[in-house]
Amino acid sequence: MSIDRAGLNALMEITSRPELVFVRGQGSWLEDHTGKRYLDFIQGWAVNCLGHNHPAMIEALTRQSQQLINPSPAFYNQPSIDLAVRIVESSCFDRVFFANSGAEANEGAIKLARKWGQLHRKGAYKIITFDHSFHGRTLATMSASGKAGWDTKFAPQVEGFPKAELNDLDSVRALIDDQTVAVMLEPVQGEAGVIPATREFLQDLRALTRERGLLLIVDEVQSGMGRTGRMYAYQHAGIEPDIMTLGKGIGGGVPLSALCAREAVCCFEHGDQGGTYNGNPLMTAVGVAIFDTLSAPGFLDEVNARGRQLSAGLMALSDKWGMKGERGQGLLRALVMDRDDGPALVLAARERTPEGLLLNAPRGNLLRFMPALNVTADEIDTMLAWLDDLITKARA
Repeated sequence: MSIDRAGLNALMEITSRPELVFVRGQGSWLEDHTGKRYLDFIQGWAVNCLGHNHPAMIEALTRQSQQLINPSPAFYNQPSIDLAVRIVESSCFDRVFFANSGAEANEGAIKLARKWGQLHRKGAYKIITFDHSFHGRTLATMSASGKAGWDTKFAPQVEGFPKAELNDLDSVRALIDDQTVAVMLEPVQGEAGVIPATREFLQDLRALTRERGLLLIVDEVQSGMGRTGRMYAYQHAGIEPDIMTLGKGIGGGVPLSALCAREAVCCFEHGDQGGTYNGNPLMTAVGVAIFDTLSAPGFLDEVNARGRQLSAGLMALSDKWGMKGERGQGLLRALVMDRDDGPALVLAARERTPEGLLLNAPRGNLLRFMPALNVTADEIDTMLAWLDDLITKARA
C-alpha cells in the first residue's frame, strides 16, 4: 500500500509526523502500510492501557453500539452510571462527571475549584500549579501548565496560576494568599520527564492545604487507571484529595475522561457544566470494560512486577553506558541519559529493521516508557535488548 500524499496534505499541520500510516494493531504491536511491525512502548502516550484492540474493548464497543450510542447528556444512561459507581467505590470521591479528554476534565476541575472559591472563600480563584507541569492544551489548562514558553504562545494567559516547585513545600507556602483556592498537581509529572511527587511531599501538601482551607486537586490523566501500579497514583501516598481528573487510560483508546470530586466540593449549579458527547454510553461502556479488566484479581500485581522488571532493565542499561539512572512508578518510567541522544534514538528505533520500536523522548536526555499495562515479560526483554543495540550503534 502506498501513501496518499494528497490525503496527508488534507490534514492540518500541527506536528512533525513520519511518513508512515498505521493500519492495524494488536496488543503491544502496530503494523504500518508496508506491513512492517513495531513494538509500541508509547501506546498513544499512556492511553492504550490494554494495548491495541483488546478483546474486552472490542466486545464492549460492539455490544453497546447495537443498543445505544448517544441519548444526550440531558438523560441518564446505564453504562455511565455503572462506570461512575466503580470509580466512586474504588476511590475517596463521591461524584463523577464524564468528559472526552484530559484537558476537558482539567478545565472542569479549574471551574469547580473557582466556583467553590466563590461560595466558600470570598471569591478566591488562584490555583497554585507547578513548574514543568502539563495539564492540557485549552487556554486555561495551558495557563495552568508550567511548560516552558507556553506563557507567551497564545498570550494573554488565563490569570491565576502561580507556579511552585514540585517536592518543595516552602515554594507552595510562599505563594498562598487570600485569593488562593486550590493547589493542583500531577502525582507524576509525565511530560516533564517522569518526575514523581514524593510520598512525604504529597502528605505534607495535603496537611498544608487542609490547614489553610484550600482544595487539593490531583491531575491523574496520565498516572491514573493502574499506570503506577495502584488504581490511582494518589493512593501510594495514603492521602485523600478533594478533586481528581482522569483521562487516557480510563478509555483505553476511546475519547473518555472524568472529573471526580468529594461531595463537599460538588457545587456546580445547573448549566455550569456540560458537553455534547459527555458520558455517552458507547464510551463509558468501554470504560467499564477497561475498569473491570484493571481491577481483576492479580492484574495490578502483574503491572508492579513488570514495572520492577522494566526499572531493573533500564538501570542495567544506565550502569552499562554510564548514564544517570532511571525513575518513575509502575509502568510509567524514564531513562535519564548522560547526553542528548533521545531524539536520535527515537528515530533509529522507529527505522530499525525488520521490526521497529516506538519510543518517546520528552527531553533530549530522556527516554520515556509507557507500554501497555498487560505488556509481557518477553516484550520488555525484547525492548531492552533492542535499545541496548541501538545505543551501541549510536555510540560506536
